[in-house]
Amino acid sequence: MFLRSILLLVMLFGTAVHADSALIGLTRNEQASPWKAVGRLDMEDVGYCTATLIAPDIVLTAAHCAFDASGNQLQPERLTFRAGYRQGRVEAERKVVQVAMPDAYQYKSKDTVTRIANDVALLRLKSPVPTHVISPFVVEPRILNQGEVTVVSYGRGRSTLPSLQATCAVLRSFKGVMVMNCDTTFGSSGAPVFRREGTQIRIASVISGYAHIRGVRRTTGMSLPALVSQLKAKLVAEKSRAPARQKRISVGTRTGGGAKFISAGGS
Repeated sequence: MFLRSILLLVMLFGTAVHADSALIGLTRNEQASPWKAVGRLDMEDVGYCTATLIAPDIVLTAAHCAFDASGNQLQPERLTFRAGYRQGRVEAERKVVQVAMPDAYQYKSKDTVTRIANDVALLRLKSPVPTHVISPFVVEPRILNQGEVTVVSYGRGRSTLPSLQATCAVLRSFKGVMVMNCDTTFGSSGAPVFRREGTQIRIASVISGYAHIRGVRRTTGMSLPALVSQLKAKLVAEKSRAPARQKRISVGTRTGGGAKFISAGGS
């Protein structure tokens, strides 16, 4: 159903939009400095994702990054956010104490459109990161249906260094799902998709996974504004509730849930 819907969009709007820039490893301080609110989210015994600071104590990522290899939700203490992580060095490091995701998100759901459209999580950190150390990014309040975007992510073969793709594109949005031609891979899940307007850089989406269309892999994300507002309220409402303890399960093979970024090293 999802792929048929995406294929229809491609037929209607064409496939002539190409990624205009290659990935650039942010090796130098001056390159990395504007993006240091982006970091690596390490999932104990599972792998890693990409995540972004959007408030001193709140991180934005993909919901499936809070699950283990068997599809069971991880306890928050198994998640660690490392802001600006570059070759073993970090700008700030914090443990996660709370996770909020949409009620509509189901890791193993066969409803691919709904799952991707809700593949968002907010993580509350154990302590805030001072704004004089890192300035959080702001979420774009408008829905982006088409246009150029920028992505900063970690991934397979570049797990210790964030990479920048200065220009790729949202090809189309469909029922809350964004289809993009950005260069992402295992570990890029949760990466911020930035909309740049003059000097303003805001997060327009989060990388969820991919879909193959006519043999071409397209990156998928979701519309964010309403979801982030709902999840911020959910964090506040659930802050005083003690999370249910779950039995720890060893790493296995992810099953169900459709196309996500899956590997032993990154999610």
